[in-house]
Amino acid sequence: MVLADGHVVKVSEQENEDLFHGAAGAVGTLGITTLLELQLVQAKRFVKTTYHPTRSVSQAVHDIRKQTEMPENDYVDGILFSKDHGAIVTGEMTDEMPADHKPQTFSSPWDPWFYLHVEERTKSASSPVVEYIPLAEYMFRYDRGGFWVGRSAFSYMNFPFNKYTRWFLDDFLHTRMLYRALHASGESNSYVVQDMALPYPNAEEFIDYTDDKFGIWPLWLCPLKQSSQPTMHPHTKGDLKDDQMLNIGLWGFGPRDRKQFLEKNRALEKRLGELGGMKWLYAHTYYSEADFWKQFDRNWHEGLRKKYNATTLPDVHEKVHVDIEKLETLAKQDWGMKLRSIWPLGGFWGIWKSIQSREYHIPKNSTWRWRQ
Repeated sequence: MVLADGHVVKVSEQENEDLFHGAAGAVGTLGITTLLELQLVQAKRFVKTTYHPTRSVSQAVHDIRKQTEMPENDYVDGILFSKDHGAIVTGEMTDEMPADHKPQTFSSPWDPWFYLHVEERTKSASSPVVEYIPLAEYMFRYDRGGFWVGRSAFSYMNFPFNKYTRWFLDDFLHTRMLYRALHASGESNSYVVQDMALPYPNAEEFIDYTDDKFGIWPLWLCPLKQSSQPTMHPHTKGDLKDDQMLNIGLWGFGPRDRKQFLEKNRALEKRLGELGGMKWLYAHTYYSEADFWKQFDRNWHEGLRKKYNATTLPDVHEKVHVDIEKLETLAKQDWGMKLRSIWPLGGFWGIWKSIQSREYHIPKNSTWRWRQ
């Protein structure tokens, strides 16, 4: 890590251990990580992928925790398409594929988007559905469509959403291109992109809340193993303390009116806290400074910043907090922001900036794509 004062240090379980743990989730407020050593596991050719259909939120929450406890599962996540339809997805690495199976891929323009494929395969299934997916295809299975955020682009532009239009626009529908367009268009100021970790017992109640207040579906479910405390990662406390949490990904359009958008996001943060949950700090946060630091051990974090000469860097709240008043003032003064707020000018500007980035070449040239 390069520290704020220019010193370069090594951190690990044995060396500068407090910084090793403290920097995780601290969004660069203790220094910049420039070199990583990773522990690897042996890769195999395929992932034996099983879609376990669920018919209620409570079943989905129960089943995803149960699947994380199965030692044969290398991968576990879930998708809730609605309150009465979901799928828990488990993966087991293998070098073998039965002769009567063909590999399912998701990287070609004519391939299905992963979430649509899972929805189709499980909507009327009464038992688990098994497929074999090449390992790299599994790792990047959500790239096309950016999970399901890409569908919002079709809604914004009032453009038909079907396999032919997805094929035609495939260059624009990979995650990097989608998020570049989202930010360049200005639509990120009214778009909810939040991942929130909760104790398992309160996950269903929180999903009921997001359905009532936002009506955004699908939702992503991702089981989490908690970091040791103190930490800047989400964690549970008191009676809810556990070694596991459930992440819920909420991604979709919010109110266009900035005042309403702020109110709904603040209410979301408040309800999340009441249920013992925390947000991941990659996303926009709207907490006051006092409310933000109630979630973390500020003395511990500030002690690390002093010890490693990082107090000249912005603190965590300063880095992740969205100043709505400043944004409102800027929106009134900046003609570019005014123009991008007019439909569909912002969308076209976002598309243009994505084209300029030339990042559509990346998936075309990816060497990991499955070739028979």
